[in-house]
Amino acid sequence: MANTLSAKQRIRNSARKAKFNRLHRSRARTYVKNTRDAVAGKDMETAKTQLASALSALDRAAGKGVVHANNAARRKSRLMKLLNKAAAKS
Repeated sequence: MANTLSAKQRIRNSARKAKFNRLHRSRARTYVKNTRDAVAGKDMETAKTQLASALSALDRAAGKGVVHANNAARRKSRLMKLLNKAAAKS
């Protein structure tokens, strides 16, 4: 257990920030998963709308510092590549 006031404050702050980070990371992951599921189900219209939500969530998470900007860019790139490949097949 922390003894100093500043250590106790750091514990409170880190708990609050962890909750914030978990919320945004989870939201982004959910949208990415929904996009992948729509592509796997060959539902291109739904996949396109889900893709827009996923890209937005990833950008928002990167902007808030929850994920690194390059990490978000890589995930967005892979999603776009997946959707374009599936669209070319159909």
